[in-house]
Amino acid sequence: MYKCVRDNTIPPGKKRNVLIEKLWKIRGIEWEDSAPSQKELYRLCLKIAWPAIVEGMLLSIINSIDTMMVGGMGSAAIAAVGLTGQPRMILLMLIQSLCAGTTAVVARRRGEEDQKGANACLHQSLTIVTLMALVMASLGYVFAVPFMKFAGANEDTLEMSVTYFRIICLAVPANAWSLCICAGMLAINKTKITMVTNITANLVNVCGNYLLIGGHFGFPALGVKGAAIATATGTVVSCLIAIVFACKKDGYLRLKARLLGRFDKHTMHSLFTVGTSAAAESVFLRIGFLINNKLIAGIGTTAFAANQIVQQITSLSFTVGDGLATAGSALVGQNLGAERRNTAHGIIRIVRRISIFTSIALIILFLLLRDSMPLLFTREAIVISGVSLSFIVVCFGVIPQNGRVVYAGCLRGAGDARFVAICALLSVAIVRPLLTYLFCYPMNRAFPALQMAIVGPWASFVIDAYIRDYLLHRRVESGQWMHIRL
Repeated sequence: MYKCVRDNTIPPGKKRNVLIEKLWKIRGIEWEDSAPSQKELYRLCLKIAWPAIVEGMLLSIINSIDTMMVGGMGSAAIAAVGLTGQPRMILLMLIQSLCAGTTAVVARRRGEEDQKGANACLHQSLTIVTLMALVMASLGYVFAVPFMKFAGANEDTLEMSVTYFRIICLAVPANAWSLCICAGMLAINKTKITMVTNITANLVNVCGNYLLIGGHFGFPALGVKGAAIATATGTVVSCLIAIVFACKKDGYLRLKARLLGRFDKHTMHSLFTVGTSAAAESVFLRIGFLINNKLIAGIGTTAFAANQIVQQITSLSFTVGDGLATAGSALVGQNLGAERRNTAHGIIRIVRRISIFTSIALIILFLLLRDSMPLLFTREAIVISGVSLSFIVVCFGVIPQNGRVVYAGCLRGAGDARFVAICALLSVAIVRPLLTYLFCYPMNRAFPALQMAIVGPWASFVIDAYIRDYLLHRRVESGQWMHIRL
């Protein structure tokens, strides 16, 4: 077990503020002499995290607007678009896994002051994800019907979901490049670049929805097909913006065509050390989420539509953890590269501390608005009632959910993606689907008044959040991740 030494020193001339110390001071860490002060580390974490948090929140809001626009065509349209979510993530999971490796390796090279190595990593990653994306896009387009049937599409959602899925598959290569470039930028603390890239692209998506779903300013009314075209267009825009940023002459990471296709053994080994474990985690997550969605869809379109609404709104809470995890991942990797292991450990505690207070604010927000937020998506009374009740359940899981997101991101940044994958296997792929089945079927039949068909998946979400938060916290405090070489 990794042991830390307490650091209770107070700079000369400074008054002791007991309340601030209790809330924010990180104890039990013997900070290296070259490490910034805790105040500076808090400032640095927030500087890196806030663009990612703002980006995630705005994207969550934009995605919700997207769902609202589709929702104008009824519950079946919401369900049809929602059904494409997990299959789409399955197509992207290998790409996203390699991008996790890209972030970890580029951050480590940044800490080692090896700019050439960081650029080599980005170019090798781009070459690999391009090949992956072409294969995944082809598979998704050809096998769209079985994908959607397996995801839980029924007679009233199959045709719409297949149409939507095939169109967004065409944009997978562009999505892959955008993800990879942004992963490299995150590793060097350039979160504002990813914020600008993704927000601009999603605004294009919303404008496209307005023009193409209902038909405005002379554009045809294409319904779900129009929503898919708008999504694909936004993805391409995101890719183009990312490429522009990566081609800047004075950038730390600079895209050069002649470097694409060149590989070296050291970089490839480091990429796949993290990438393969992240891929395993993604497989377990997708399996668990897909089974979950299939179980919910099996209950009926109303239950699935309600679940999609809760997902859209609660994704706002997860963006806080994601943004802080982005900061933690980059800073942990950089400090391990600079041989400041204790500082890396302290950074994890700092981002976790910030996540707790922001999570409390989100819980208050959800409780206050739980009855009014569903009205933005639907007017069906049974759906509104189920969504409102689900929010009460979700609030119990916000703090551990953001905790496990922070811990997982930081461990990936350290190269310890294997342990994160094991946690996903146990909790998401096994425990959570079993609990969802238990709540949504036997318990729903036994206690129909509790609306377990709608709130059951969120009860299993809360339990899953506590399990992974506990396991990942124990791993962080063990200190084993500090000695992984990339």
